[in-house]
Amino acid sequence: MISSLQNPLIKQVRKLHRSKERHRQHCFLIEGTHLIEEAIATGWPLQTVCCTPNWQDRYGALWQQIQTLVPRCETVTDEVMVAIATTVSPDGIVAIAPRLLSTQPVGNQVVQGSEVPVPAHSGLQHRGLPDLQLGVALEAIQDPGNVGTIIRSATAGGVDRLWVSDTSVDLDHPKVLRASAGQWFRLAMTASSALCDDLSQAKQAGIQIVSTLPNASEAYWDVDLTVPTIIVAGNEGAGLSDAVIGLSDVRVCIPTATDVESLNVAIAVSLLIFEANRQRKFKEFSANQRK
Repeated sequence: MISSLQNPLIKQVRKLHRSKERHRQHCFLIEGTHLIEEAIATGWPLQTVCCTPNWQDRYGALWQQIQTLVPRCETVTDEVMVAIATTVSPDGIVAIAPRLLSTQPVGNQVVQGSEVPVPAHSGLQHRGLPDLQLGVALEAIQDPGNVGTIIRSATAGGVDRLWVSDTSVDLDHPKVLRASAGQWFRLAMTASSALCDDLSQAKQAGIQIVSTLPNASEAYWDVDLTVPTIIVAGNEGAGLSDAVIGLSDVRVCIPTATDVESLNVAIAVSLLIFEANRQRKFKEFSANQRK
């Protein structure tokens, strides 16, 4: 059992709390039983797992499964667990996982710093632009809770792919994973180093680019979202850049009953995702009624 905070592994895990170290080590942390279960269920490779004796007692079957899948498994004291976790009250398990090569397109995505491939049934499998029906692109989103919530809504709403600019919070920030409620592992995602280029390619492929702007004249429910569409949202304070706005085919707002300038970005994106779903289901229903 590891009981010292000076243990090399424990030092490594604690460094992964910082974005700079996650990039340098090409690893990130997965914390908590639910996220570990989701990682295993989707075939996400885990490099190292640390847990407490109490956690092992509570989740004996899961612990046995982990030991058959993960190269290194360590038992740590409660004090060490508190030190390596990013949550105030950890439930007793933390894993190190390989970080994705963030600038690589989803279709060619590999695990950075590791020879372990992305599993065939992972949510990160290729969905090329010709097949994309609904996508979301985020520019310079800073709040990890917002990104995680959008991932959760995107997965529930059948979004094919999420682009996040590299000026945003890290996709593998611990709070992003927690806010996604485990859906992080089930959505195709790309951290884009050139979001405008990605949107331009999508536009050339015939995909509609819909930007959310508080001062747009057209309400989001008046736009045809049944065609292949990418919903684009920007920074919590500054909004979208002029370059991204310039690529838009349609600019929409979310009408409000008060003088509130704008809604929370996660709520705004979620509304558009489920409006797209509503329109598509209504279109399908109407087509069936005409048969």
